[in-house]
Amino acid sequence: MNYIFTTGLRAAAAALFCLGVSAAGAEEKKPPAKAVIQIWLAGGLSQLDTFDPKPNAGQDYCGPYNKPIPTNVEGIQISQMLPLLAKQADKYVILRGITHNNNGHETAACLVQTGRKPVEGLMFPGVSSVISYFKGYNGGYTGMLPPNIIITAPLGRFSEAGFLGSRYKSFATGSDPSKQPFAVEGIISEKITLERQHDRRELLKSLDTFGREMNQDPAVKAIDACQEQAYAVILGDAGKAFDLAEEKKELREKYGLNKFGQSCLVARRLVERGVPFITINVPGWDTHKDHFQEMSRKLPELDKGLAALLQDLADRKLLDSTIVWVTGEFGHTPKIQMESPWNGGRGHYGKAFSSLIAGGGFRGGKVVGKTDERGENVVERPIYPWDLTGSIYILMGIDLNSQMPHPDGRSIAVSPLPGKEIPEKETGGILKEVMPDGAK
Repeated sequence: MNYIFTTGLRAAAAALFCLGVSAAGAEEKKPPAKAVIQIWLAGGLSQLDTFDPKPNAGQDYCGPYNKPIPTNVEGIQISQMLPLLAKQADKYVILRGITHNNNGHETAACLVQTGRKPVEGLMFPGVSSVISYFKGYNGGYTGMLPPNIIITAPLGRFSEAGFLGSRYKSFATGSDPSKQPFAVEGIISEKITLERQHDRRELLKSLDTFGREMNQDPAVKAIDACQEQAYAVILGDAGKAFDLAEEKKELREKYGLNKFGQSCLVARRLVERGVPFITINVPGWDTHKDHFQEMSRKLPELDKGLAALLQDLADRKLLDSTIVWVTGEFGHTPKIQMESPWNGGRGHYGKAFSSLIAGGGFRGGKVVGKTDERGENVVERPIYPWDLTGSIYILMGIDLNSQMPHPDGRSIAVSPLPGKEIPEKETGGILKEVMPDGAK
């Protein structure tokens, strides 16, 4: 009798757990974030020209961008080049105190993407691959699309999957989503219509006499299953994720009819289909020369595409479960390099720079960190890469002590341990100022 009663209790408790309710009747807290959209500004985001303007620093620092504008959050100002984002500051957090003090593209990219200090002989996986490991097929993801997608080209500055291996590397779409059709590598052809793909499939079936004769053979069954999955992506709903012709013209225009704007729209469509990690890789931010000429073109595109993405996610009730992370590998020199051969450029600067993060549980309308009057040094609340990546993992429901398998048999924790792997003075911990209550 006791055995039956105890077994029944365990079964009831297990059922309640599956429903997200504890045996005591309290609802289990679920992690708020289900997806991450990372907007990677390759070459670095100039902090003074975007999210940390310094109008009193003088012409040698501000250049023509010396009139920052107020946002819809009292006390927060951003660059005059970002008027649409200024209307949405309540949705995002500005991180003004990021620092890692490294000015090399490869090393800085590795620091920001992995949240780790480089170790000789050990390549850590980037955030996208870690999330793919825990929230992809190992973590219950059943989507037909890969769980880790880059729009459009690979990041290229470091070994993204690290010791986790190629299984967790991102799938890069290639091509340009502002063109019709968006020719996605291996899924959508630029020259072959869907009707022709259907015809080719039927032709293949008609010619496959061996497959029909051996249709009970396990190896043949496995090949057939793979073919069906491939066609489900190419011809089914999964492939339609990349078909922007399904979107209203007005919405496409709101994002901007350019590569970046349409990439943001594709990212939203991928989030709707449950893809856990999407990277939009945006080259061309390494502006040693002609800096302000480039910024006059790139900043309006960033402003329009990012503002549309944040609003669209919010309108569709997706922002609360989607982290949007905008960053580069470092910032740019606060003082403009007027000397030859730069003639008005900005160099690499990892000592103090900015990023933007929104959604997925982060509380918007905040600024974390502060730099001095010229933006040269962090003077309040330094933020290290591992503080930010650790916060993203927590909101995605990944325990920072969870272990990842190394090919040599070791297990390595998701995030470095303060006081052991990194000095206490080099971590502010997770971003508690903007994390949900109770996050740890």
